[in-house]
Amino acid sequence: MISTTFDRQVVLIVDDMPDNLAMLSDALDESGHIVLVATDGLSALQRLDHITPDLILLDAMMPGIDGFETCRRIKQLRQVNHVPVVFMTGLSETEHVVRGFEVGGIDYVTKPIRPQEVVARIGAHIRTGRMMSQARGVLEQAAHAVIVLGGNGLPTWQTSKASQWLEKYFGAPAPGSQRLPAALQVWLNEQLVRQRQGENLDQLPPLVVRLDQGELHITLCGPGQGHGASLLLEEKTGGPAALARPEDGPVLPASLEACRLTPRESDVLLWLGKGKTNRDIADILGMSPRTVNKHLEHIFVKLGVETRSAAAVLASSVAAGGGSQLLQ
Repeated sequence: MISTTFDRQVVLIVDDMPDNLAMLSDALDESGHIVLVATDGLSALQRLDHITPDLILLDAMMPGIDGFETCRRIKQLRQVNHVPVVFMTGLSETEHVVRGFEVGGIDYVTKPIRPQEVVARIGAHIRTGRMMSQARGVLEQAAHAVIVLGGNGLPTWQTSKASQWLEKYFGAPAPGSQRLPAALQVWLNEQLVRQRQGENLDQLPPLVVRLDQGELHITLCGPGQGHGASLLLEEKTGGPAALARPEDGPVLPASLEACRLTPRESDVLLWLGKGKTNRDIADILGMSPRTVNKHLEHIFVKLGVETRSAAAVLASSVAAGGGSQLLQ
């Protein structure tokens, strides 16, 4: 894939209207940009297999797959999902604007297009995007395992080291998934609730996931200057003395064989590890939510854990191959 690290900024325009393409291409070319063109969503995705632009200017309404679906697919491509997408639209209704942001757009301009305004917006977004890319590059080079969270508690981006450790301890994600493993999301949601109740994030213990070859410690860090909340991951390997300490969070055993779960308890734990609620588990297994809750009480005692999230992470790590095959 061609990298756009030279001084001239590369903009990919995706629009099926020749007049718009000509007008925008002329304006961007005069302002010193390198302009690439695609006339529909599929050809834009094909171009992104070979180039990484600094910004994508995307028409919302096109034949074939529209701009919203095109943006959603772009954000599933790891090599270009960091590239800012600005929508061009004549749809100024709130629902369309909101939809653009939901699929990953960072801004929109309304038609009829005003070239000077578009050029100014593009310049501002590219400068911001390059600063973010530089920050990511520093983190990658330092081999930090960091997951940055959005305001909704979902990940916005993560370093490659974080992705490697998540897959090692929780299993491979579904193709195209940008979400955290279900069991980790359960734990994170609990921590965010505790934060809203006034607890200091710095005083909350980390989550500790244990495999035979080591442990993964996951800490929720509060927002600071220039960044939001984030997850910091640290892997510890070696003998028992080098692993968990008393002040660490719940440590999950690598094997369930000694826990003597009943088949029904194993079923409940399996679905808990997939992020299901008590009501979901009850519907799946054909029992009442109250019965599910009773099974969970027994599971917590047998596993030696105190929280739902600790049990969920254990179920997830075992299903990923980190210990007993009981849940597979």
